[in-house]
Amino acid sequence: MKKYIVGLSIALLSLGLAGCGSTNSAETDDSAKTTSSVEKTIEVTDSNGKVTVPKNPEKVVVFDNGSLDTLDALGVGDKVVAAATDNLPAYLEDYKKVESAGGIKEPDLEKINQIKPDLIIISGRQSDFLEQLKAIAPTMYLAVDTSDTWNSIKQNVTTLGQIFDKEKAAEKQLSALEADIKETKAKAEESQDKALTVLINEGQLSTYGKDSRFGIIYDTFGFAEADDAIKASTHGQSVAYEYVLDKNPEIIFVVDRTKAIGGDTSANNVADNELVAQTTAGKNNKVITLQPDVWYLSGGGLESAKMMLEDVNQAFE
Repeated sequence: MKKYIVGLSIALLSLGLAGCGSTNSAETDDSAKTTSSVEKTIEVTDSNGKVTVPKNPEKVVVFDNGSLDTLDALGVGDKVVAAATDNLPAYLEDYKKVESAGGIKEPDLEKINQIKPDLIIISGRQSDFLEQLKAIAPTMYLAVDTSDTWNSIKQNVTTLGQIFDKEKAAEKQLSALEADIKETKAKAEESQDKALTVLINEGQLSTYGKDSRFGIIYDTFGFAEADDAIKASTHGQSVAYEYVLDKNPEIIFVVDRTKAIGGDTSANNVADNELVAQTTAGKNNKVITLQPDVWYLSGGGLESAKMMLEDVNQAFE
């Protein structure tokens, strides 16, 4: 009888220990799950402030072409599942194969919801849809601060590097690009040539100065302004060809909006205008047409910044 009682006690004790072990195991699993979940998100800074996004997202919808070319340069372009495919510059045409996420100014919310992305990246053109997009998935707003262009670009590239575990690659490419920018800036400052940047749209001219969407020419690449009184605005300052002759720049940079988005380009050859031909830029063949789809549809990314730098370096040829 005593043996029976002892045996029963040992059995009950074993069951109790086993139960405790099961409870501890479950608690450990829950803890691991919580830790894993935390590790899959990261807090970064976008143009609106702090935002929590997935770490190494697998399905990304990208509206900002500058961010798209940065992801491409960092080797994570395969994570992009949708973009504004109808408004891609030529150098990003490989991404026309991904799903269309709608227009560059009007996202297709229904389609994006069906895609169920892990992350959405937008810029200013889609900012009105920010809250609706955030309701679908974590959304980052990456714009370029035109009052501090280069530092803004570096911040955005670094942020994408952090999200996709590409910090070293981002740092390496930024360092190389910064070295090239310094060379261009030194040449521009040494020449003391004054530049005027104009956008041509079906024969109509507007000009952009520092702190504008094309301000990188001045605040980053180092060119002097032919007119330092240009008011910064999204659509530029409307001007006539007489204005161009009056300012008489040594260099004229031209962005052809019509070529970027389509339309009548018959009146868009700025260099052929008789008043432009009388300027110092016209006489010295320094009316430089910039790659329109890069400058108008993109910018702010690793690849687009390199292409812009190559464009302005034509001024030293």
